[in-house]
Amino acid sequence: MSVLVHGGRKVDADGLIDDFWFLTAGDRILATGTGDGWRSRLSAETETVDANGFWLTPGFIDIHSHGGGGHSFDDGTESIRAALAMHRKHGTTRSVISLVANPVPSLLVGLETVASLADTDPLILGAHLEGPFLARNHRGAHNPDFLHSPTPDEVALMIARGRGHLVQITIAPELPGSLEAIDAFVAAGVVVAVGHTDADLELTKEAFARGATLLTHAFNAMPGIRHREPGPVVGAFDDPRVGLELIVDGFHVHPDVVKMAFLIAPQRIVMITDAMAAAGSVDGHYRLGTLNVSVADGRAMLSGTATIAGSTLTQDAALRWAVGSSAIDPVLAVGALTANPARAIRRDHELGYLRPGYAADAVLLDADWTVHSVMAAGRRL
Repeated sequence: MSVLVHGGRKVDADGLIDDFWFLTAGDRILATGTGDGWRSRLSAETETVDANGFWLTPGFIDIHSHGGGGHSFDDGTESIRAALAMHRKHGTTRSVISLVANPVPSLLVGLETVASLADTDPLILGAHLEGPFLARNHRGAHNPDFLHSPTPDEVALMIARGRGHLVQITIAPELPGSLEAIDAFVAAGVVVAVGHTDADLELTKEAFARGATLLTHAFNAMPGIRHREPGPVVGAFDDPRVGLELIVDGFHVHPDVVKMAFLIAPQRIVMITDAMAAAGSVDGHYRLGTLNVSVADGRAMLSGTATIAGSTLTQDAALRWAVGSSAIDPVLAVGALTANPARAIRRDHELGYLRPGYAADAVLLDADWTVHSVMAAGRRL
C-alpha cells in the first residue's frame, strides 16, 4: 500500500512550499509535487491523506535522548521501546539512544542491547555514549564514580560491542588519552562530540581538527563565552564542520541565546531533547542511571541539588519554543529537527528532507505546531 499526502504546507530545510504533495512506495518517498498533480498518481492501492493546509515537515530526528513516558533508555529493551513510543507520538520518527555514564561492563551490555534493536527497527539509528569519558567538574547528572579517562582497550571494546551501531560518543578532550580516543573513534566512523568539558578554545579546536564534529548540548556542562576566554561554544561556532546540539525548552538556554545561536550557525543547530524518563509523563521522582531525579513544574533536577538532570522535552515542544519564544524562522527551526541532525550523524543522504528517494518520514502539524499525525518509514503511526 502506497500513501499519498496532499494539500500540505511543506516546510523543511529546502524551504516552504504551499499545496505540496508526496507519494510513498514502501518506506521511501517516490515522488513530490504541488497543486493537483497528485491526482494522476492515484491507484487502487493508494491511501490518500488530505493535509488540509497543515504544516507538513520531515520526521523529527533526536540524536540525544535518554528516555520518556516514565521509562529510561538505560533500563533495557522494553523500556527503550516504551519511551520511543511516546516520542514518536510527538513527531520523533528516528532516534539515537543515549546512555548515561555507568561502569564500562554495563555500558557494553547497553551497546549490545541498542545494536540488537537497531538491527530490527530502522527507526532506531544507534547508540550514543554520554560518558564515561567526561570531566568531573562538568559532570552534570552523571555519577562521578563512573567517570574516568579513556584507555585504548576500552575504546576498542566499545567500538566492537556497538557492532556498527555506536553512532555518537561525548568526550571531554582535556582528559588524558582523550585526543587519541577521538582518533580511534573517528577512524571507526563514530561521530565524536565535545561535551561535559572544561576545555578551552585551543583544546576544543584541536579536538575538532582531529575529527570531532559535534558539541554536546551547547552552553550546558562547559565553560561559557567570556570575552577573554571564548571557550568551546565559540570554537564550535567558528568551525563550519561542527554541529551544535541545543536544548530549546526555555530553561536550559535563554531564548535570546537560542536566537543568537541560530543567527551565527543557522544550518548547524541540532535541536535535541536530552529527555529523561519524565518526558511525556508527570512530575515526581525518577532515576537517571544510578542517580535520583526530582521533577517539578516539568523541570528535572538531581534530587536535593540545583543541578539540571536532562529535560522533559519533546521535539514538537522544542519547535514551538523556537518559533514562539525565540522567533526562529520555521524553515530554520524545522531544519534543526530534521536536516541538521541527519547531517550531524551523516545520514542526510536519506533522512531529513521531503524529497524523492528519502525516507517516508513526515509529521503533520496544525497552525500552532501541535502534532496532528505522524508517518515513519511509510507507515502512519
